[in-house]
Amino acid sequence: LFLIIGLVLISLGSGGIKPCVSAHVGDQFGETNGHWLSKIYGWFYISINVGAAISNILTPWLLKWYGPHWAFGVPGVLMAIATLVFWLGRKKFIHVPPGGMAFLREVFSKQGILAILKLSVIYVFVAMFWALFDQSGSSWVLQAEDMNRSWLGITWLPSQIQLINPVMILILVPLFGFIVYPAIDKVWKLTPLRKISIGLFVMGGGFAIIAIAQNMIDQGKTPSIGWQVLAYAIVTSAEVMVSITCLEFSYTQAPRKMKSVIMSIFLFSVTIGNIITAGVNFIIQVPAETEVANAARTRIVEWHKNHDEAWPDDKLGNELIATLGTGAMQPRYERTESGFRIDLPAREGSIGFYTGGSLFYQDDGSLVRSETQSLEELEQAANHIESYWKDEGKLPDQAAAESLIGEIKDPWGQDLIYHQVNRKIYYVASPGADGDLLTPIAVVLKCELQEPPSPEDEGSWLSRQRQARMKAAGTSAAADDGDPAEPGFARTVEIGGQLRLEGAAYFWFFTWLMLGTALVFIPVAWLYKPRTYLQEEGAE
Repeated sequence: LFLIIGLVLISLGSGGIKPCVSAHVGDQFGETNGHWLSKIYGWFYISINVGAAISNILTPWLLKWYGPHWAFGVPGVLMAIATLVFWLGRKKFIHVPPGGMAFLREVFSKQGILAILKLSVIYVFVAMFWALFDQSGSSWVLQAEDMNRSWLGITWLPSQIQLINPVMILILVPLFGFIVYPAIDKVWKLTPLRKISIGLFVMGGGFAIIAIAQNMIDQGKTPSIGWQVLAYAIVTSAEVMVSITCLEFSYTQAPRKMKSVIMSIFLFSVTIGNIITAGVNFIIQVPAETEVANAARTRIVEWHKNHDEAWPDDKLGNELIATLGTGAMQPRYERTESGFRIDLPAREGSIGFYTGGSLFYQDDGSLVRSETQSLEELEQAANHIESYWKDEGKLPDQAAAESLIGEIKDPWGQDLIYHQVNRKIYYVASPGADGDLLTPIAVVLKCELQEPPSPEDEGSWLSRQRQARMKAAGTSAAADDGDPAEPGFARTVEIGGQLRLEGAAYFWFFTWLMLGTALVFIPVAWLYKPRTYLQEEGAE
């Protein structure tokens, strides 16, 4: 509940600040000094990224050592101070008064509607830029965990690598403004739309670097974080050409009383970009049957907590989880001597029926073991893989794995599938009756190397949380205190839940999608007829 309230408040605050502050910057310039807009939006962007640089260093460090209370609390306090400073300078700014009914008339006038429609076409293409750019705070962070993060004599936290982006902004904005743009402009008239067009191509190049690095990770290598540093430099160049230019262009193309509205529509392109990324991730995800068991476990444990530590009998338990399935496809709850079990429904494959399997839980709700068809064969294969790891100090490549597990078949006579995710994670899988791994009935044994915490992590908040999670999960590599005393693999059974795009293929998909978008944007930019609106002199 508090998380939802916090997110709603952040959305309201961000929705009020971002479009208005961008328009407010432009309002300080009229027809006589409007030629400064391009440069001032660059310096405006620099000032934002000074704060971002400090945040990217400080927040991950606070989270690691002191937990989310401090990691969220300190920025909140700083935001309050910034609000006070802004309020104190309220009499120093040029104020463009609210438009009132005149604002509404302008928005719904032919001029206003035409401006919105024209700019919205541009923003559709910019949305694809944001679909890639915002992954630097998600998929790139996950990638950084599998890289050698020693750089400049410091071992960086995965999320701290994002520091490169605001630092590069501080370097590239003046570099582009004073050197790159004037040099290009001498040989080719560099309009705002041409800047955006170049930036879209450059973004594709940055993602290609990430895809190359991921390909090395897929092979079990540990590439240098320098690959991400290079990618950040390229992507930040694209940001300078796309994001900053869009701020200026949006302001100049918006009718005088519609500046904030147009800025809001521009910022909505960020939302569209994130929806695109979320949509791709949803489409490539094969449903996991074990998610049904996890949902059932959650309902049972919640009931247990709310009823004086009592457990529901079989009848009541099945009533609690009845809505998780339909008819014969419902999961089944049953009490055991030491806890309870969740039986997954049988699924029909292209050849006969597939037994869903059973997950056994202790009275504290932690998973004890999973039972499903082909699990015995998968564990046998995993034992061979991990024996190789102990002897060689690394996971086998595809050819070596096939020689290790090639003679093991699943109950349907299918070959087992081995896939190395990175140097610490692999899985072996049974494609099941229909011979297709990308179905909800395929059984996957995912194995992740658990290592003792490094000395520099000892005593950190994140280390303590990791110990608690491992102890609750009952992983095979966990020692009595929750951390593995020696390196070992923790095994997790999934039924379904695979990805149609993973590893380097995922990043290459977005790379080609971005380059295709950039190509289509060229005629759109050529056909666009700009019309500039600046504030009249004499605003209060």
